Formats: sequence, C-alpha cells, structure tokens
Amino acid sequence: MDRRRRVILQSGAIAGAIAGVNAIFPRALAQPASDSGHSMHGRSITNLKRGLSNGSVTSRQLVEEALAAINDPNGEGKASFIKVHAKEALQAADAIDAQRKKGHALPNLAGIPISLKDLFDEAGETTLGGSTVLIGQPAATQDAAVVRRLREAGAIIIGRTNTVEFAYTGLGINPHYGTPKNVFDRATGRIPGGSTSGGAISVADGMAAAAIGTDTGGSLRIPSGLNGLVGFKPTQRRVSLDGVMPLSSSFDSAGPIGWSVEDCALLDRIIADQKLEPAAPLNVKQLRLAVPQTYFLNELSPEVAKAFGAALSKLSAAGAKVVELPMTEFAMTPTINPKGMITASEAYAWHRKFIKDGADKYDPRVLARIRTGETILAADYVELQTLRRQFIRKVNAAAKDFDAMLMPTTPDIAPPISEVIKDDETYYRINGRMLRNPSAVNIFDGCALSVPCHESRAAPVGLMIAGTQNQDQHILAVGQAIEAVVAPKRT
Repeated sequence: MDRRRRVILQSGAIAGAIAGVNAIFPRALAQPASDSGHSMHGRSITNLKRGLSNGSVTSRQLVEEALAAINDPNGEGKASFIKVHAKEALQAADAIDAQRKKGHALPNLAGIPISLKDLFDEAGETTLGGSTVLIGQPAATQDAAVVRRLREAGAIIIGRTNTVEFAYTGLGINPHYGTPKNVFDRATGRIPGGSTSGGAISVADGMAAAAIGTDTGGSLRIPSGLNGLVGFKPTQRRVSLDGVMPLSSSFDSAGPIGWSVEDCALLDRIIADQKLEPAAPLNVKQLRLAVPQTYFLNELSPEVAKAFGAALSKLSAAGAKVVELPMTEFAMTPTINPKGMITASEAYAWHRKFIKDGADKYDPRVLARIRTGETILAADYVELQTLRRQFIRKVNAAAKDFDAMLMPTTPDIAPPISEVIKDDETYYRINGRMLRNPSAVNIFDGCALSVPCHESRAAPVGLMIAGTQNQDQHILAVGQAIEAVVAPKRT
C-alpha cells in the first residue's frame, strides 16, 4: 500500500456542528438502527442528541461505531476517507462524556461525529483536494472559518472525506484514492455522485452523522440525490469560504449533507454563523410551488420521471398549489457558462502554477477540464459574467410569486461506475447530465435542497427545491414541509 493510501488511516482531530431540532425522515434504503439504539445509520442529529442527553448512548460509542464502519473491510470507508482522525476523535469523545457526566453545560452538538470534505483547511493538515498534486505542500496554519465554527459548536469531526480531484466533476470518480460505491445496488457498483462523494457515503453508511461539503455545480445535491440523502446548497456568500480550496470563485458554496432537512438547517445555521431563529414551520397547504417546464425536464430517465411526477401528485393531494409554468428564462442557462467556461477560467487561474510542474499527477479527465480555461479570452469571461447578471435578474423576477421552484435534482439515477469510466466520451456525457439541473441554481446564485422522493427500496431520486438568493431560511422551511409529504419512509 503506497503513501497515498496510508494517509487514510492517519489521525488528526477537530470538532464542530450545530443546534438541534427534531425528527428523522429516513431514506428508503436505510437499514433499521441497531438494537442498542446507538447506531447513527438513519438517525437524525436531534435523535442522537436526545440519546446523549438521556445517557442511552455516549459520545465514545458513537465515535467507536463510526470508526468501525470506516474500518469495515467489506465497507466503503477506505474509499470514502482521505484521512481519519481516530485517536483525537476518541480523546475528544472521552472529554465530552466526562463533562456531560459532571453536568457541565455543553455546546449543542457536543459528541456528534461529523465528516469534513478534503477541501477545508484544518490547522496542521495539508488540504489535498482529493489529489496527489499537493502532497508535500505546507500544512494549513489555521482552520477554515467553517471548521472553526464547527469546533465552537462542539461536534467531533471524524475525518476528511474523499472528493473528485479538486471537486471538478459531478460523478464521484477518483483514481487516486478510490471511488466509494453508491448505497444503492452495491453489487453492481454505481457512482456515488460528486464531488462530495465521500461525504455522502460517510453519512449513508453510518460513518458520520452528517457531512460538510462544497457545491459549485451540484456537488452537495448530486451525491445526496443519488444516495437518498438531503443536501443543501446555500446562497453562495452566506457561508464563508475563507480557508476552503477554490474551484470557481463565481459559483463555489459550502453546505451540509444529512438525513433530514432539519439536520441540514441546523448545520447551516452553525457554519453560516446565523444568529436568527430558524424560520417557523410551514403548512404544505400554504405553499405555492412553480415547476419550470423549460430545460429541467428534458430527457428524464423513466425512474426519475416517475418519481418526480409522483412527488408532484403527492404535494398537490396534500394541498400545495403546484403550478406548471413555461419559465422560458431557463432556456438561457446553457449560454451563461457554456462548456463550463467561467468555471474553467477561474479554476485554471488557481491551478496553473501546479500544472506547470506537475501536470502528470492530475487525473487526466480533471486536467482536461481545467486546461480549457487556458485559452478563454478575458473579453469572453467578462461578457459571460454580464450575461449571468442579466440571467439572475430574469430568474428573480420569474420566481418572485412562488415559495420555491421544483425540479429533479438529476435527470438520471446513478449509473454503474464501469459504464462511466469506459471512455472519455461517456464520462463527459454523463457528467454533463448529472450537472445539468443543479448547476443552474449556482448560475442564478440561488439556494436549493435535494430531498429524496423515490419509492421505498427503489433507486434513489432527488427532488430539488430551489429559491433565489438569500431565501435560504425560507427554502429550508419549505423543504421541511415538502419532505414530510414526499420522502420515502423506512420499511
């Protein structure tokens, strides 16, 4: 095993998380919690907090279970984590348990294991971005703002999760550290979705209670949708990106993946340093929901079309006002960032110094995408940014009378890994399909949730609940109401 693999089992530590709320809307594929009631698999943060408070579970037990899941030779831990903070996490858990036993006041999520995408700086750690290019680079001298807020909130960060190299595709494939398999149909081996691939699987497989990742074109929502989880992409500048490895300064954002909208809302409040109380719960009958007919519904796979149609029917039956509209403004979407030109320009500006001397260390498919930014003219970049501002204004106007817009998170269910990697043409085609719907939200600078809407035991399908910028708290409240209607129940 080479040093790139050995890094997975090294340790380092941190802590963090957020204030809690309630219930769990588990996905169809979740297995029942263990008889001891201690398993994190499928349990909400509030559920875990309750167990810690009443003494039915300890922080050490949660950390030990997370580490056992990570180290399971038949599991996906090796491919899901770049580095595991084992020793420090256990030490932190013991300290929290001792404080709790003495009756000391503790932060809201003290003792809850959380995973962190390998794009966030931790003091003393080298942020690798799922790559080997940066091995040997200096370690970070301080925590990213998000990490600092997590530490202050008291949860235990169990480790750094795998990602597509430098977060630059929506598939989850990583030739350096491995590709974790989707929670559905493990025998076939389907893509986890990306780029926050390891984060999603860490939650789906009980290796963490929730995950913190990034989203430039769907990197939180794609793996959430494909694995039956909830992912939230906030308005871009709502969560500080200080200390986060960039991909595209125009589109990058940071957010959570969890088992429920409430889990994501709680985590979002912490990492956004949000002092306001969460939005009041909404009655689904109050909701006015737009379903754009342009762009987002093109060429849906049968599984996605069926699940999406069923979700809309359930919402209508529950009393929501579901309105299908042309919303032709979205026909502009492919023209704002054609072939990822804005993304590539900004990515190349950051990577060019590393490409100069280390191009051979990159995943060739990621390198090819970055290098497209080398030939993009400044005038073209400026023109695209102007078009984007016009697009944002048009979308804002079109959406202003609705609580949210609804569309499938992705047009397809997760395809087999073997199909995706068989050749470059297939890889880029499927990647484009996966990014198509969620990336539109980044382009109009909105916020969005992906919540599961498939039938129990079926392939996971995500329902995207999108809003315009700075509507984050409202979209989270809308998402809770919608989730209660459409999310699959545990069988």
